[in-house]
Amino acid sequence: MPKFSELCLPKPGDGSCSGAYSLLLPWLIIWFTNPSLGFIGSLTATFSSDPKVIEAIEASAPLLLAGGGTFLVLLFFHWLFMEPKVYGLHFEKFFHRHGIWFFAVASVILSAIVWFSLKQNPFMAFSAVLGSTAFFITHGFKENAEKVEHDMLHKKEGLSDISKIMYLEVIDATFSVDAVLGAFAFTLSIPLILLGNGLGALVVRKLTTSNIERIKKYKYLKNGAMYSVLFLGSIMLAESFGAHIPVLVSPLITVGALAYFFYRSVQELNKKPVEVV
Repeated sequence: MPKFSELCLPKPGDGSCSGAYSLLLPWLIIWFTNPSLGFIGSLTATFSSDPKVIEAIEASAPLLLAGGGTFLVLLFFHWLFMEPKVYGLHFEKFFHRHGIWFFAVASVILSAIVWFSLKQNPFMAFSAVLGSTAFFITHGFKENAEKVEHDMLHKKEGLSDISKIMYLEVIDATFSVDAVLGAFAFTLSIPLILLGNGLGALVVRKLTTSNIERIKKYKYLKNGAMYSVLFLGSIMLAESFGAHIPVLVSPLITVGALAYFFYRSVQELNKKPVEVV
């Protein structure tokens, strides 16, 4: 039986319960990067096929890509250094043992991105800083999620029902950031992002509620997902600096990383236990 958190509290990559925020966040991002469209105009632009609107959105692509890429790269390195994991590659154990270095590495990465961004577009540098800020804010909520879940389930006195609902809403919003920013690595078309996030939420929700124990058996899948995050974040940063990367590269790398670690997981499942004589 899935835990309460697996049904109600969003998890990294889950996408459950986040449909409303998956609509709201792209709207806010487009408004922030295209203030000339206005708040209402940003909403209509989300569903617009007007070439001028599309051109305006694409002109702001470096800002979107710099912020989103920074967020995803930091997300990967936090997983590599700090989070408990099944080691899929040999070097993962080394980095995990030296988890205290995460904040130093994150600072160096952000400093490098900002330094090179300032030479190209100061707003790109600001966007990268916002991406890192978004990461640390959402990370703080995620770190606290398990503790609050425990309090909700085991303490007779504590948060009121209204407080619980409000907390779940805030957590829901923070976990939606991952999916929305990651989607910009594949396309700048907001309708496609909304469609993809919506379908992804339904599929992942179904898998996590009905087959969660089976999914857990494939112990390297999380590794594949996180390496995909690294590749996508790196591609977004490269494109923000003007690199022209073929459209198919992002999905191919994502599928390739997941397929490799899925294969590793299947191999691990098929291993016969060694009998001790």
